[in-house]
This record gives sequence, structure tokens and C-alpha cells, in this order.
Amino acid sequence: MICEVIVDIAHSEVDKIFDYVCDVPVQAGARVAVPFGRSAATGFVIRVKETSDYPADKLKKVYRVEEGTPALNAECLSLAAAVAKRYRVPLALSLRLFIPPEMRTGKVAETYRTFARFAEDVLIKNAPQQAACLAFLRQNGETDAAVLRAKFGGAVNALVKKGGIVLEKRRVLRDPYKDVEGKAAEHALTQMQRRAVEAVQGTDKTVTLLHGVTGSGKTEVYLTLIADALQKGKTALFLVPEISLTPQMLAQLRARFGSAVAILHSGLSAGERFDEWQRLREGSARIAVGARSAVFAPVENVGILVIDEEHDGSYSSETAPRYNTFDIAFLRARYNGCKLVLGSATPSVETYKRALDGEFALVRMPDRINARPLPDVNIVDMRREVKRGNPSPFSAALRERLAATLSEGQQAILFLNRRGYSQTVLCRDCGYVAKCEQCDVSLTYHSEENCLKCHYCGARYKMLTACPSCGGTHIYYAGTGTQRVVGDLKKLFPSARILRMDNDTTSGKEGHYRILRQFAERQADILVGTQMVAKGHDFPLVTLVGILDADMSLHFPDYRSNERTFQLVTQVAGRSGRGSERGDVVLQTYDPDNAILRFAAAYDYEGFYRHEINLRAATMFPPFALIVRVMVSSADDRAALDALRTVYERLQAVYLSAQEEFLFFNRMHAPIKRIQGKYRYQVLMRLTSRNLLERIYDAASLKSRDALVWVEENPSNLN
Repeated sequence: MICEVIVDIAHSEVDKIFDYVCDVPVQAGARVAVPFGRSAATGFVIRVKETSDYPADKLKKVYRVEEGTPALNAECLSLAAAVAKRYRVPLALSLRLFIPPEMRTGKVAETYRTFARFAEDVLIKNAPQQAACLAFLRQNGETDAAVLRAKFGGAVNALVKKGGIVLEKRRVLRDPYKDVEGKAAEHALTQMQRRAVEAVQGTDKTVTLLHGVTGSGKTEVYLTLIADALQKGKTALFLVPEISLTPQMLAQLRARFGSAVAILHSGLSAGERFDEWQRLREGSARIAVGARSAVFAPVENVGILVIDEEHDGSYSSETAPRYNTFDIAFLRARYNGCKLVLGSATPSVETYKRALDGEFALVRMPDRINARPLPDVNIVDMRREVKRGNPSPFSAALRERLAATLSEGQQAILFLNRRGYSQTVLCRDCGYVAKCEQCDVSLTYHSEENCLKCHYCGARYKMLTACPSCGGTHIYYAGTGTQRVVGDLKKLFPSARILRMDNDTTSGKEGHYRILRQFAERQADILVGTQMVAKGHDFPLVTLVGILDADMSLHFPDYRSNERTFQLVTQVAGRSGRGSERGDVVLQTYDPDNAILRFAAAYDYEGFYRHEINLRAATMFPPFALIVRVMVSSADDRAALDALRTVYERLQAVYLSAQEEFLFFNRMHAPIKRIQGKYRYQVLMRLTSRNLLERIYDAASLKSRDALVWVEENPSNLN
């Protein structure tokens, strides 16, 4: 038997099929150990055949097959090939997406435990421990042998020899979020939800956009569609944008579907991720829920795919291959002949246009469950607060509403999309700004650790006591972060219980879940957070949401600034008033007349969309054009520039041959010139169509050991 193998080395020079002889049964998708060069390597079996075009005496033999069940099914192999071709990456790199990283490196394995069970009564003389051990097993049933030995010592082994106890070694699965249990609840659909389910099932289109306001009950629609898929013997994929949302969604899925649910995301331990992946691969779990990477879950016969909060930028990968989750999900939906549901209260402009144009089905859910009203939004002009001598991040209106909320025993969420204590630390004497040595960005002051941090590479620096440039001691803290907000709140409301949720407080697998659980269980009155608190969460006792620096994201040099601001404000406002009490929102801004903020305050997505689509049509930005960025990065500035010149010359040839399809073509420094010690350059293009995309990918395919080159389509982050 001949195996066609892709060696698991992500390099263009070995990105080709190698034939090996295999003397044991093997299937396509299996991982195998093979001789490669002067050493051994792991590879993926792409195909099994009877003969090879190469002489038999020239073929090397497979050392061993790594697992009994092939790691990759037929769909995964097909999808990996499509991803490799689409994004111009080695097939090995694409195949890696479908298996846990720890599985590749051999750092994790199956875990086993030994259990003891009562077998029969045996003759026991003058052995009270043995008698007690047998009595314990009769009463308690099967018990972990380690627990039993800790309790009864050598009596266990003695009873095994006599035949009174039988030991059995069995595999034990590690259970992430084992404490996350959903409460079974009635799930009768409202008329609006039932119409939505019927619309998704009845359309002949692969993709449906479910456009429902916050609190409209989109989740129940998803669960009903999943239940229908499982009833038909199929599987399901459920994607959420943030790891913070996975425990909440897991609880709801477990309440409905029990152990059929497996969770996949990067926050799990190696063993947990491996076991969850295996449950899906073996079919004991039929629903995969997780963040972006869960789109590669090894489920077969998929019956429904859901991408919740489809507008979120985290669905775009920022590491090779730089895929868009929607593209992968769409390929899987087409392969399985099933529906792909995109859900959002604030869909992306591109998605909504495709729905209006008829490419996607469009289902609207315009009302909250039980006709609950959307919270009132009070826009506060912070310029007036400054004129009144209020230096605090809280307006008088917000302070007043916070006091009322606390006195009424309700909860509040304060949103500020900036962590740390102060955004910038500078010298008032000479203007020096503290910057990261590895990244061309300013450092953020973190008061709890009394240090300066880089939010790009994670580097830490000692806090300044004097300016390193002029020696001055007039150090100024500019900008407000979540740490500072918490500190100011404690001064205003000393008795209030406050939680903070940002990247600094959510380390570890259960970091997000711990904070959200505490807040849900009323262990805190106020939750302060970044965009982690903006979407997907349902806290019935939250009646107040405060949005600080609402216009902060409006001024980013990104064509999506308006869209992201509208989405963030609308989403975080929707966390209020989801219970029996009406909610309020205090939106603080220095630009109260801004049209985007006005649309968000009125929950007017249609108005926002018309405004934004007209603007983009006039300026020829997506979806009316395609932005392509070719990035070059290297630790050596000269190597980066050399690579840039080569790539630029190739791209320029494409540009000169089809100038009529280019709206913009230029090379330049990336906005942030250096990140994690890597110098960054870019060639930025704006095209009228996707016709030249393959030629651009080909032109950017540079084999270099000193520089990394990659292509981004409509990048979610232009830094």
C-alpha cells in the first residue's frame, strides 16, 4: 500500500506530496511517522493508493501510524486543501488548523484512572480493614482506586488477590468548565422566534442573516435549529466572538443537549482541548461551541452552522493563514449542504448589503422578548462638564443615576474600551512620552502593579519617577483606563462592590467566567469593562449602562470607525433593561451632535446603514471596493526593506498591467512601524474588484528566511 504524505513542516520548499510504503492498514487523514531526510518527521496521509510512479526500491517505509482513528476526516482534508489554495500557504500549515497543537507536538496524551468495584464476598478473618473496604464498596459502588487506597491502604490489594475486588483501568476525559451547568428552562418559541426558525429552514439560500435587536431572543432560534439538526442525526457548529461568551453559551447548550456539547478555544489547557477535540472526532459529542478556531472542529455531517455576533472583528485571524471565519464556515455549509446562520443586532455593512441584494436571506427580529422596551439613551455633552469644573470621568448625570441604581438594589455596567490606569505617561517639562522599546507605541500605566505596560507585546517597564530625557519630575498621566475608573468609583461609592473585566483581570481559562458568574450571582453591584462586556451577556438586574468616551473609536484612521462605534454603543446599551425593570443608558461624549452616536442612541440601524453605505459608495470603500494590504515584517530593518523592494516591484508589475482596476497603490511604513521588535512595511492597494487577487497573492509569495510576507483582504485592523 502506498501513502501520499504531506510532511508536517510548514515551508514552501517541502510543500509537496511524498510517496511512502505502508505495511499496516492506514486511511486518508491519518497522522504517520515517516523518515524524512536524515531524521524522522510526522506527516498527514492525503491519499492511499496501490501503486506509485516512483520505483519501489526508492520508496521509504512509514515508521508507524500515530492514532487508531484518522485525525482528519474527508471534509477536513478537502477544506484544508481549499484554505491552502485560497490563502497561498503550505498545505501542512492549513492541515494544522484542524488538530490541537499539543497533539502535533506529542505533549498531551489520553489520561487513564483505575477504578475498583465490588466483585463478591470473600472469606475474611481478623482483617477489619478488608471488611470495612468491602462494606464501603457495597454501599458506594464503583470508586476511584486511588481514593480507596488512601482510605483503606493495603486492604485493597489484599482483596484484589482474594477476588473480592476487581480493578479496571479506563480512560478519563478532562472536562473544561465542569462547574458550568445550565438550568433546564421552558423553551416555547414566541411567534417572532417561530417565524424566524421557519424562515431559516424554508429559504433556498445557504446563508441567512438573522438581524435581531439585543434581547430579541436570537439564541433560542439558534438552539431550536440545532435541536432540529440533531434530531435528523446531524451535528452542529456554534461560534461566538469572545472566549468570555463561551461559558455562558455552553451553559445554555448543556441545559438543552447535555454531554453532546464540546467546547473548543485557545484558553483551554492542552489536555482539555485534546479531550474535547477527541469527543467531537469520535462522535460522542455532536455540538462544537467556541471562538474562531472552533470552525475547524472535526465534526462530520454538519446540519447547521451559527456565527453569533457576526460583525465582530475577532472572526478574522491575525496569524497565518489569515482566514476570515465566514469564508471557512461557508465552505463547510456548502460541503454539507446545510444552512449557515449569521446573527447580530448590528450586522456589518458588507453583510447587510449582501442580504439586501438578495445574496443572503434576511430575517428580522425587531422587538425584544415580551415586548420589553429598549433602554432610554441619555446623551451627555462632556464639554459642558469640563466647563463646570468637573475633571472626573463621570458626568453629573451618570453619578446621579449610579447612586439611584445602587440605592434601588439594581446593577450597573460601565463601559470604557481602554484598560490600564492611564493611556499615556508624559513629561510636562519637555514633552517626552514613555514608549515601548520593542514597539513604536506609547506605554500604559497600570496602577495595581505600579508599572508601565505595552499592550502590543506585553513588555513591562518600571514606573517613571523622573523624565529619562530631561530629568524633570513633572510626570503627567493622560487618558483614563478601566483601572482608574474603578479607583474613582470606590471614592464616590465606598460601599459599592465593583468588578473589573478586561485583559488584565481575565487570565486563565475561567477568568471571564469567574467574573461573569460573580456578577450574575449579585456578588457585585457595578461591572467595569472593555468591549468584553459589550455583547452577548444577559443580566436581568442591570438597569443602568454608562458609556465613557463614546466617541473615542470614531477618530481612528480606519474606514470602519463609524461602523465599530455604532456597533459598540448599540451592543453595550443593549445590556441594560433585559429583566422586568426598564433600563437606562448614559452616553458620555465630546461630540454630542455626531450622526453616528445619534443613530446608536435611537437604535436606528437602518438610518446608520443608509448613512454609511452612501458614504462608502461616494468614497469607494468596501463593499464597493476591496482593500488589500501586503505586509512585510522582519527583526532586521534592512531585510524588511529588501523584501519590501522585491515584493513592491512584483506588485507594481500587476498595477501597471491593470491600472484601471486600481483606486490606490502605494508602499509605506505601517502605521505602527515596529511591533514585538519587528519592523513593518506595507503595500496598500484599493481595487475595484477581486479580479486581481490571485495575481497579488502570487506576487507576494516571497521565499525569505529573514522576512515574513503576508496578504490581508479588507483587514480588520489597519495598525
